[in-house]
Amino acid sequence: MKKLLVLVSITLLLVTACGPSKTAREARKTFNGDWTLTSVTYPNSSGEFNVTLLNDASADCFEGSTWDFISNNNHGTYRVQGINCDGGERNFMWSIDEENTPEGIYDFLLKPTDENYKSTTGNQGFRLNLRSLSDTQMVWEQTVSLDGSPFVIRMNFSKN
Repeated sequence: MKKLLVLVSITLLLVTACGPSKTAREARKTFNGDWTLTSVTYPNSSGEFNVTLLNDASADCFEGSTWDFISNNNHGTYRVQGINCDGGERNFMWSIDEENTPEGIYDFLLKPTDENYKSTTGNQGFRLNLRSLSDTQMVWEQTVSLDGSPFVIRMNFSKN
């Protein structure tokens, strides 16, 4: 009986120690639901830029796109729209990676998939920085290189 109790205690300790933190679990719950990408901005730059997001479509096509996050299985969809845009629904898997980030700021991992949630890019995906998250607003940033200098793309979302 004592051995069984010790084994159960160790198992529970390992399960809770290896799972996501309380903060990450709360963030996953907040992600859950429908969002709209309201704007794409470039906070450290001025001018107009021709930016393709997620190797998919132009930033103009993403503005107004609708996103559905399902937190219990980390799947989701987004729909792009607009003139001269290849509209339609896209599927993805997502996760929050809280390693090596300051408290409350996370890396957000997004991986394109087919309609059966099988990867369309092998092991490739997109690492975005989750700058802020509330019950009604969310902000992602991605830093890429432009002419050898960092270029920040900011995506602003509102919850539907």
